[in-house]
Amino acid sequence: MRYVIIGAGAVGGAVGGRLAEAGHEVVLVARGAHHEALRAGGLRLMTPEGVRTHRLPVADGPAALGALRADDVLVLAVKTQDCEAALAAWGPAPVAGGGTAAERLPLVCAQNGVESQRLALRRFRRVYGVCVWLPATFVEPGAVSAAGTPLTGILHLGRYPHGTDGTAHRIAADLEKSRFEAPVVPDVTRWQYAKLLGNLANAIEAVSGPLTGEGGLELFGRVRAEGESALAAAGIAYASEEEQRLARGDRIRLQPFDGAPRRGGSSWQSLHRATGTIEADHLNGEIALLGRLHGVPTPLNDLLQRLANTFARERRAPGSMPVAELVRLAGEAVALADEERPPRS
Repeated sequence: MRYVIIGAGAVGGAVGGRLAEAGHEVVLVARGAHHEALRAGGLRLMTPEGVRTHRLPVADGPAALGALRADDVLVLAVKTQDCEAALAAWGPAPVAGGGTAAERLPLVCAQNGVESQRLALRRFRRVYGVCVWLPATFVEPGAVSAAGTPLTGILHLGRYPHGTDGTAHRIAADLEKSRFEAPVVPDVTRWQYAKLLGNLANAIEAVSGPLTGEGGLELFGRVRAEGESALAAAGIAYASEEEQRLARGDRIRLQPFDGAPRRGGSSWQSLHRATGTIEADHLNGEIALLGRLHGVPTPLNDLLQRLANTFARERRAPGSMPVAELVRLAGEAVALADEERPPRS
């Protein structure tokens, strides 16, 4: 199989680089300065074992590849807010022998949240979800780092909306030869919703910095509790914290190394790169959506979604709001929600 990594940033670059190291065919898809850097100098993958440069085929879209191959696997690794454009571009791409990518090829969604695979299933017949546990950083155009050791990441994989098949097992086998653990599970969304609850902290980190102080940690506990209430009201199951601990154990340890500090997660990195967008609509916004659908108030997730989007739109620096100010705004948001809640009859 050939892996076409659509979005060769932090996660996509780490997955594509590790697959290439293990001898698999890989094509990297990127845009702008990153695309140009990959074409000119290859992908520099920085890991605890050192820096390696992978000179791989690079494209800026499906037209650059001509007809896709029947054995291609499309790995969608763009941020969720960029998925719709990517799906619209790649779905109609022709495949050698007839048909389109949406009709014939497997599409593996490797993002935070759960929305990308729902969007994908509108166009693609064969959609696979991944619960991405992979600490990686976009360092600069042409370079990404992955600080996990001895495994680079753990990628629970399954058909979406449920089930497994031979393709999932073949992809998992390739990943497991490439410094990943890739359990094939029939209920991948259980793992993704569990990860979603943890990712609710992304906006706090992006707005106010790492969750090291008591105020930030206490706020995250309340934000997560809102998420758990919304999932319970919607009847959505998720893997327990104990299941996650057993699955991960000490298989991934972060090992910092020179030249590629990991200062924040995916949302923090979006603000740091001043991309103008952020994934909060599909993390905190997912909880807000479930809350509205099922009558559960989610004022803290509403606030974080709004703040993160404002920071992204206005290109504010990550971590520039003091935690005390964020906690004050959270208190106001909860008080306002209590005032607006209709009285019980």
